[in-house]
Amino acid sequence: MTSPIGDLSLAFPLMLSLRIAAMTLVIHASLGVALGWALSRRGWPGRTALDVAITLPMVFPPIVLGFLLLLALGRRGLGGWIEITFGAGLIFTQGGILLASVLVGLPLIAKPVQSAIAALPPSLIEAGRTLGHGEVSIFLRIILPCIGGAVGAGLLMATARSLGEVGVTLMLGGNIIGRTNTVSLEIYNAVTAGEFDRALWLSAGLGAFSTLVLVVLRRHDRSNG
Repeated sequence: MTSPIGDLSLAFPLMLSLRIAAMTLVIHASLGVALGWALSRRGWPGRTALDVAITLPMVFPPIVLGFLLLLALGRRGLGGWIEITFGAGLIFTQGGILLASVLVGLPLIAKPVQSAIAALPPSLIEAGRTLGHGEVSIFLRIILPCIGGAVGAGLLMATARSLGEVGVTLMLGGNIIGRTNTVSLEIYNAVTAGEFDRALWLSAGLGAFSTLVLVVLRRHDRSNG
C-alpha cells in the first residue's frame, strides 16, 4: 500500500480544507448561535420559514440540496445578480465551498442552541430584565454561559459534518483541481479513478483530523463548563 505522504498534489486540497474548516467554525460559533437564539424566541414573523430553511439540510439528500442551490445561485438565478453586483459569483468557487460547508453544519449548531435556550427557566430571563439588562445583555451575560455545553456539542457535530461534506460541495464547488478540490473530494476522485490505496490513506487522514478537532473542541468546552 503506497502512502500519499510527500505527494505535492495534496498540498492544495489540504490547505483549502483547513482554511474552509477554520472559517466554517467561526461562522457556526457566531451565526449558528445567533440563529439558535432567534429561533428560541417565539411569535415573530418569518420564524417558521427560517426554522424550515435551517433544518432542511438535515433531511434533504446532500446531492439534491446541492443541485437546488446550483440552480438558485447559478447565472440564471440569484447568481446572475450576485455576479453583476459583486463582480464574482459563488458557483465553482471557494466561496461556494464555504457556503456548502456552513449550510450542512448549521442545523447541528442552531438546533441544539435553540433547544438549550428553550429549556432554561423563564424566571432566569425575567430576573435579568428586572435588573435592567437589555435582550443582548441578557443573552451574553445570562443565557450564553448557561448553554455552553450545548454550544460545544453543537460545534462538535457541525464541524465533523462539514469536514466530511461531499454532495453539496461537489455541486457548488465543481471539484476543479487546483481551485476547489477539498480533501473529501480528493477521496471521491481517488475512488472514481480506482486508486483505492490513495482513497484509504486520505480517509484515514481526514478521520484523524476530524477526531483531533473533536478532542480540541471538547476540551475547550469542558474548560468553560
